[in-house]
Parts: sequence; structure tokens; C-alpha cells
Amino acid sequence: MAQNGSGDRVVENGFESVEHVDDHDRGLSRKGSTKLKEEEVSVERVFQHLLVPSWRNQLTRRAFAVSFVLSILFSFIVMKLNLTTGIIPSLNVSAGLLGFFFVKTWTKFLEKSGMLRQPFTRQENTVIQTCVVASSGIAFSGGFGSYLFGMSEEIANQSTDTSDFKDPSLGWIIAFLFVVSFLGLFSVVPLRKIMIIDFKLTYPSGTATAHLINSFHTPQGAKLAK
Repeated sequence: MAQNGSGDRVVENGFESVEHVDDHDRGLSRKGSTKLKEEEVSVERVFQHLLVPSWRNQLTRRAFAVSFVLSILFSFIVMKLNLTTGIIPSLNVSAGLLGFFFVKTWTKFLEKSGMLRQPFTRQENTVIQTCVVASSGIAFSGGFGSYLFGMSEEIANQSTDTSDFKDPSLGWIIAFLFVVSFLGLFSVVPLRKIMIIDFKLTYPSGTATAHLINSFHTPQGAKLAK
């Protein structure tokens, strides 16, 4: 063994710098975690001087217009995947990114023209992401690519039992979707209280989307999104 200012070193079999490298790696790990915490704090500092907009400034016409267009696009994608693979990926990040891209492009144009009245906020971005994910989720869980088709007379005629079928009308489908959607809404509220607030469980998809939208609305994040 040989002593120096940084600690013991192994000099046998050519492993002289092993302990030194381990200490160095630990130092880099601590520095990395510290830097990550500083970056998280710095992101929130960007929004410290900004007031939370009222609900009228969050539920804007442009947010609903972009949500409508993206909802149609994502519903087609969900239906295609539902009828082919049956597996639907999480669309939270994609909805947040595309919503930011479209509205930011529009507001940038209005800003250069001097006609921008209201800046694009992260709350408005969240409204777009929520509407798009909810619409595409209904396209999947509503059964348009599975059991609603299986209930129809056309599908029943392909089997031996042709007497037990139901052709859902538009009014029946709307009422069914309302029941399914509000049942999920009423169950989410108590589950949020138990799982997220009381037990403080991590919600990976929502947490990732929140960090993504926050980073988009910083100067550095806007450049990366472009």
C-alpha cells in the first residue's frame, strides 16, 4: 500500500488507481444529483414572478381550437392502433409537445405582427394536453374498435347466433360515453386523495408531462422544443 494526500492506493497487480477512481465517481455522482436539484429549482424560479392566470385565461378559444384539431388526429391514430395491434401507447408527452408547437408558432406570429393580446402559458398548454388525451382515451376505452362493433348486426351475421345483437344508435353511444366518462371522473377524485395525497405515490406519466411542459416554457426549453 502507498499513502498520498488523496488516501490509500493499491499498487499490486496494476490496480493502483481503483480506489481513487471510485472516490472520484462518488464525487461526480453527488455533483450530478446536486446539479439536478439546482436545475429543478431554477425551472420553478422562472415562474416565481408570474401570477397563476384565471380560469378564463386558461380555457381560451385557441386552446380549444388546437385541442379539437389534435383530438381528431390522435383519435385516428388510436383507432388505427386499436384495430391492428390493440396496444395504445401513452400520448401525454406527444399531446403536450404538439400543443406547445402549434400555439407557440401562432403566438410568435402574432407577437411579430404586434397583435398578441395574451401570452401562451403553461396552464393553457396543460389544458390542450388534457383535452387531447381525454378525447383519444374515449376513442379507445369507448369500444369503437372492439365491443361496440361486436354488438352490431353485421358482426352477428358472421357467427352462428344471429338473434342476439344490438345496433347502437348515436344517442345510445353518447349516453353510454357520458356514463363511462363520468364514472371514471368520480372514481379518480377519491383515488387521487388516497394514492397521491395520502400515500404520496409517484404518478410517472403525469410527473413526466408536468416537467416537460414546465421546461417548454423556459427559454432553454423553448429552444429544445423547436
